Amino acid sequence: GVSLDDIRRRLHATDADGKLLVGADVAIAVWLRTPGEGWLAALFGNRAVLPLTRYAYDRFADLLYAWNRRKGRW
Repeated sequence: GVSLDDIRRRLHATDADGKLLVGADVAIAVWLRTPGEGWLAALFGNRAVLPLTRYAYDRFADLLYAWNRRKGRW
């Protein structure tokens, strides 16, 4: 149920339980599973910082998507 533009705009993945992860949550999940990167997940994925992490990721994703559209990549 995700459009092609949605996929191009933000990272999408499913976890081991089949739950859909989107955006910053994908990055945090990858950091949790990457040796030596768990500290990034702890820093950016904690309850106090997570809303800011998601907001910052979404704004960066919007800029990157717009840049790719201007360059004719989508």
